[in-house]
Amino acid sequence: MADSSTPRLTVPSRNPLPLSASQETQVRDIYYARVRKSCAEEIKAFAECAKGKGLAVTFSCRAPHRVMNSCMKEHATQAEYDAAREEWFALRLERQRAREAKNKVADAQKEFLREWWGLPESERDAKKASQPERVGGMPSKDRVVKN
Repeated sequence: MADSSTPRLTVPSRNPLPLSASQETQVRDIYYARVRKSCAEEIKAFAECAKGKGLAVTFSCRAPHRVMNSCMKEHATQAEYDAAREEWFALRLERQRAREAKNKVADAQKEFLREWWGLPESERDAKKASQPERVGGMPSKDRVVKN
């Protein structure tokens, strides 16, 4: 979660605006990560039991599996989902800043290429389009190019 020094946007209600499918997926990922973090010990115990068992895992690891499932059911509540949703809204400022920084770097790279070649982008593309297409390397000096 973000520390208290970063500005946060407040969530107007428990379930504010409907989110897009990709945004809901991000919220669900945060939710599942929080539930798995709460039950990390139980998950680890089941994984240790299941290691190398193959299909026999259903019979030989029934007790650790039940402990893990009960822990996950206990922590997978609507309150936890709301907390994950609030965390997603709190972190949207950070995501916006990262997106802006990425766009700024991309614009700087485009500008560098224009300056490096000394041509505006439209002229560079026109010059490239006027040259004949080559397949398999450089043509020989005495080869006749058909148009």
